[in-house]
Amino acid sequence: MITIASLIVFLAFYTLYYTSKRAILSYDLGFEKWMQKNPKQTKITGLVLLLSAYLFWLSTKSLGCGTLMFFIQLMAVGSLIVILAPLKKISRITLLCLFIIVALLEFYYA
Repeated sequence: MITIASLIVFLAFYTLYYTSKRAILSYDLGFEKWMQKNPKQTKITGLVLLLSAYLFWLSTKSLGCGTLMFFIQLMAVGSLIVILAPLKKISRITLLCLFIIVALLEFYYA
């Protein structure tokens, strides 16, 4: 559950990052072009994803702990996206491998 919430937080912040006017954007994937062309729908999608990630955190943890963990993760993921996205260090394969490893570790130690 925590890995799913982490993935949703990443996707939410990434979609909201692509609606920024000041960000240096790259168009390697087709959905990135779509996000830049449709900023209103992308913002709504990002906010819905953030809300669903927060609800995931609340369902796995209590109110206080879930809120704290959500905001800690949002700050960490947000700062990594802002730093690494202009450098084009975020690739699909790297993210996929990272989330698979994290999910396996979560299931192994749970």
